[in-house]
Amino acid sequence: MRMKSILRVGMCTLILFYGFKGDAQDKRAQYPGLLRKAYFGIEAGSINYPFTNEHLPDGYTSSEINIPHLALRLTLLGYRFNDILSARITYMRPFNWVEYNDINGDKSRHTVWMNIGGLTVKAQTSATKKFSGFAEAGLGVITRNGFSINGEEVVKDISYASLLAGGGIQYNLNKKFSLTVGTVYSPERKEHSQPHTIFYSGGFIYNMQPLSEERVKRNSSGGYIFPKNLLQVAYTTNELGYGANDFVSEGAIPIFWGGEAHLSRGVAMNYQRNVFHTRKVFSLDVGTSLGYWKSRIEGQHFYTISVYPLLRFTAIRTKPVDFYFNYSVAGPTYISSIEIDGRNTGKHFTFRDFMGLGMYAGKKRNINAEVNIGHFSNGNIFPDNAGIKIPLSFTIGYTF
Repeated sequence: MRMKSILRVGMCTLILFYGFKGDAQDKRAQYPGLLRKAYFGIEAGSINYPFTNEHLPDGYTSSEINIPHLALRLTLLGYRFNDILSARITYMRPFNWVEYNDINGDKSRHTVWMNIGGLTVKAQTSATKKFSGFAEAGLGVITRNGFSINGEEVVKDISYASLLAGGGIQYNLNKKFSLTVGTVYSPERKEHSQPHTIFYSGGFIYNMQPLSEERVKRNSSGGYIFPKNLLQVAYTTNELGYGANDFVSEGAIPIFWGGEAHLSRGVAMNYQRNVFHTRKVFSLDVGTSLGYWKSRIEGQHFYTISVYPLLRFTAIRTKPVDFYFNYSVAGPTYISSIEIDGRNTGKHFTFRDFMGLGMYAGKKRNINAEVNIGHFSNGNIFPDNAGIKIPLSFTIGYTF
């Protein structure tokens, strides 16, 4: 679940729905306007937040405190304003959680979960053609999930805004790839019994570049249909169980997520617009959805409103029918209820994820049918995150 949370939040790189709108002369065979100046990255290194017994309430003492240091920081989405100034959204977390062991002799393990989201401005100056230095500063959102003992909160759940600042050195391998070494820091917050955080790392950045005219022409001249607009109606039911969800979330190679709360049925209206495609297989859509749902145990009714990115792989093309696999992660969502069947899902802001198989049929590929499974959760950006499992959804659609 830890690595899957990183995957989910990593896909936030595509959630800025309106940013995909390009200039009037742009074609779908070229990257949308936002992506042409975007960059993404990953850094690995050592994180430290020196938790001690002083961060526990009076009367509590741990005989052993483990602080795992291996961590990742993802640049989910960066945008270059010019050669000097850029902004980026980041997500940072350790591979394993802080552990307070054997508190007051209870022989138990108690974990403190932590992650830091960031929105920072980055300034970069070049020392040579290859080397440059950078500094960054901005907003950090620290989220901590603590623990209780015998019903009493020992380390409290918190989420608060703080300063996030750092700097480093960058080496440009070419126009697309750069290597980085750096550090980032967030100060302590005594009123929350939260120590400072510092992260030392190395990693790489991938800079998006507009496709060449030759590549755009090739993408445009394949002769394959990528429908521009898709309108769908979906019906969700648990009559066939949750086997499909469990297979991809609990199997040997988990590629999706489950959830502590389960839905029994639902209906939804979806609209998707294609914003980019390659010559034959890959396409990128942005979509919006309105769903109305019923929970499995208590029969609660609630609704959701989502926007989302959608990766579609049309791997099989035949004369009458095209078949595809799609995958959508981290679609920003409003959820009307936050406690589902007694499970606390966090806040009214969450994310929608889904994956499925579908087809386009007809001479102009106007007819669409699809089956998918889904999931709602907040990606651990809030202390509570039970997650909601959406069973099989059956959709029919029309393209135009």
